[in-house]
Amino acid sequence: MDFDVKDLSLAEKGKLRIQWAEKDMPVLRQIRERFEEEKPLKGLTISACL
Repeated sequence: MDFDVKDLSLAEKGKLRIQWAEKDMPVLRQIRERFEEEKPLKGLTISACL
């Protein structure tokens, strides 16, 4: 799969935001842990646009 990324220099900032969300949003962390175990989206292709 090909990806077009406008500015790769922002990757580190994105990682920091993900780490912040994992630390400060416990419900999000619980959902992630549950989905890692259950894999309810396995086999699906998901896209998003902001």
